[in-house]
Amino acid sequence: MRTTLADRPGALAELTTACGAAGVNILALQVFPGVDRVTDELVLRTPDDWELADLAELVEHSGGSRVSVLPCTEATLGDQPTRYVLAARSILAQPASFPDVVAHLFDAEADPAGSPLEPLLDAMDLEIGDVSVQLRRTVPFTAAEHARGAALAELVTDVLAAAQPRPAPAPGAGDDGAPTLETGEVAVSAHVGGVVVGSASWTVDDERAWHLDLVVDPAWRRRGIGSRLLVESVRAARTGGAEELVVRTSADNQAVLPLVLGTGLRGRIRMGADDLTVRISVRRLVGA
Repeated sequence: MRTTLADRPGALAELTTACGAAGVNILALQVFPGVDRVTDELVLRTPDDWELADLAELVEHSGGSRVSVLPCTEATLGDQPTRYVLAARSILAQPASFPDVVAHLFDAEADPAGSPLEPLLDAMDLEIGDVSVQLRRTVPFTAAEHARGAALAELVTDVLAAAQPRPAPAPGAGDDGAPTLETGEVAVSAHVGGVVVGSASWTVDDERAWHLDLVVDPAWRRRGIGSRLLVESVRAARTGGAEELVVRTSADNQAVLPLVLGTGLRGRIRMGADDLTVRISVRRLVGA
């Protein structure tokens, strides 16, 4: 349960006294301080015959406002600092899991497009370089949670920046390691000595979104070819009147975030159970 209380001595005591008198046990408490009001999050055990509305009424009569009540399990009693450390470890092991991990950490959804509750959802937008991760939930995010989310996003940004490889010489003798790009009607291809070492092909749906399939030969990866193909595809999409460019890959593909960040493009990333999607708005680009 979350509620906002006036920042004055005794405000929380009134709430805890009312809970005790009603037989509601407080199992955990977390305080999010504000300027003149405080948001308190409590894990409560109520009598068996209580409904969520009964608890909300109790809190409001005790001086609480902006009350939100949700059922939970004993997992909610886990130590909060430990949860954040474990979340950071998961993100460091797989940076592309950032949207899914932070959404779970904050009991939110990552970019819940099309939800009927979307107009009522509070937002927290986190930036990893030029990639935007959008979290939405019905319970308002506190200033402390915004700061925690931003800190995790900065951690991922720093890790990805440190992992950026230096340009390596291309394999084989006699080439300069700088593939030439050729743009056609449905694809961009990278060539070295007449041999295709990478390509980005697309299909267009009814909403003018270009769905990209990007492939680079394993021997030529980590040399910036994928980023060049992505940039050229965006230019072609803009010339072709596209609304956005969509890149889909498997959820465990750790190359996607470095690829997008290496281009300087701005995108929205969404992670599903099996796949990861990056949407790049073509119309918002300047000089693409």
